[in-house]
Amino acid sequence: MNSASPLISVVVLNWNGAQVVEGCLRSLQEQTYHPLEIIIVDNASTDRSADLIRERFPEFKLIVNPANLGFGGGNNVGICASQGKYIMMLNNDTRLDPKCVEELKRSIEKDKGYGACASKILLDSQPDIIDGVGIVVCPDGLSFGRGRLEKRDRYNEEEEIFFAADCACLYRREMLEDIGLYDEDFFAYADETDMGWRAQLAGWKCTYSPNAIVYHHHSVSSGGRVSSFKAFLVERNRIWVAVKNFPISLIISGQLYTLWRYVFQAYGALRGKGAAGQFASDFSKAELVKILLRAYLSAGKQIPLMLRKRKMIQQKKRITNREVYRLIKRYGISAKEIALSE
Repeated sequence: MNSASPLISVVVLNWNGAQVVEGCLRSLQEQTYHPLEIIIVDNASTDRSADLIRERFPEFKLIVNPANLGFGGGNNVGICASQGKYIMMLNNDTRLDPKCVEELKRSIEKDKGYGACASKILLDSQPDIIDGVGIVVCPDGLSFGRGRLEKRDRYNEEEEIFFAADCACLYRREMLEDIGLYDEDFFAYADETDMGWRAQLAGWKCTYSPNAIVYHHHSVSSGGRVSSFKAFLVERNRIWVAVKNFPISLIISGQLYTLWRYVFQAYGALRGKGAAGQFASDFSKAELVKILLRAYLSAGKQIPLMLRKRKMIQQKKRITNREVYRLIKRYGISAKEIALSE
């Protein structure tokens, strides 16, 4: 890299990542792109991983939060402390190919309208399988990893997508200054979905860089894929995504999509298929109903707050409602597909 290369800040959010964070930070030391500003935000870990980072990576900036601020809150601390023209969001349970940052930067600079760039994320335990290459979206506020569990040799073309998975992606600071940072009320899950919709509504685009390779220990920090906590947050937060960002007509019609998704999820729970089937194998089917009720009650309590946020988002809206529906059609996923996915 020449001396004119812009500073890129990398924000690594750490929570009890003693088993994985060192591999992540070592891979950052091996990046071909410079200059890099590495900021690790520790979300009140209890496994001494902050001490490990302080001792083994003294050259990196470590910020220790007094409490767990969640995904959005923790990352916002890092973003506010950063100085780069571009900001890379990175999970602590990832490892980067040495040219990853270089490739992300090359792709995002092809168009000033690109506010984000997605990487090609592979499963660390099965590097021939895709964890995600950006996200696809649903008419009821949900999203899903694009290309999840497909073969590595797919998605080899650089192309525009809906938005990036913030497990490992690059943001343009100018976009964040325009649309704002993560919504800290979400705590975890759907953060990038909300960010993606706010970006699209404001006219920002996202590109995908197939040569920016990342290896991911999927859901290490959350303790596994199937959990009542995750199911609650995912369902609650997708309601907030819709309320904040969608046209009223889509919020109404999206209820039919949700109902259809529940039908397929009930089928999956009974037949042991998809994430619902995995959940049913670990928990009673009644537990799933309780989680849904909790999610709706929690979401409902904060509707006035979300409506206030909606007003601010709609004031910055630069696309029409017809274009919103086109985004759903172009980057959407069917109710059956998402309900029975792993």
